[in-house]
Amino acid sequence: MITHWEMLMRITMAAFLGGVIGAERDIHRRQAGLRTHLIVSMASATFMVVSSHFVKFQDYAPGSLVSVDTSRIAASVVAGVGFLGGGSILRTGATVQGLTTAAGLWLVAAIGLCAGSGMYPESVYVTILGLLALTVLRILEDKKVIRRRVELTFDGSETGREPMRAVEAELPGLGAKALDFDYRRDNAANRTSLSFYILFPEGLELARVVSVLGGVAGVREVQVRVP
Repeated sequence: MITHWEMLMRITMAAFLGGVIGAERDIHRRQAGLRTHLIVSMASATFMVVSSHFVKFQDYAPGSLVSVDTSRIAASVVAGVGFLGGGSILRTGATVQGLTTAAGLWLVAAIGLCAGSGMYPESVYVTILGLLALTVLRILEDKKVIRRRVELTFDGSETGREPMRAVEAELPGLGAKALDFDYRRDNAANRTSLSFYILFPEGLELARVVSVLGGVAGVREVQVRVP
């Protein structure tokens, strides 16, 4: 039987590896970051340790008619993580966000189960592969699409959802998409602000994007955050 220290080491290893994946998600400001991924991985490892070793701590008498499936608790982790993953997926119009974050939560749950079973080399290897998928492949994707935060200021006559509809009507002509709309109305200043992320092809000049957005009815000012 493994010692308590060995079980604690497995849980600690899972927390560390899950935190590594979570740190990458935090850097890119995703819905689930360092703490979420660390906790999911640590919890998965704890369930794995409990599932595989709790029988040994129940002091059943020799010859007791006790039958236990030691994989049952650990198997339930896979289904439980599905609820967390579903909560991180958002849909904005025809665009779906959070799929990679949901997959990352599923990944750290697997890493936690792996570390919780004492398979340290495998859990480290999977963590490295996960980081490569989230970083190297991300660079390849970012070369195709540019992402910028835009804020439009409208004159006082533009209220309600009309500014959003006007913006969405112009973007298809640019081959662009708008995500995460944030609408703000300042009645005292008689001013409406609309901020959102815009995704557009790499070959499209930013000046062209600003020109089109500036031509939307009622737009008084266009601000674009450029890193």
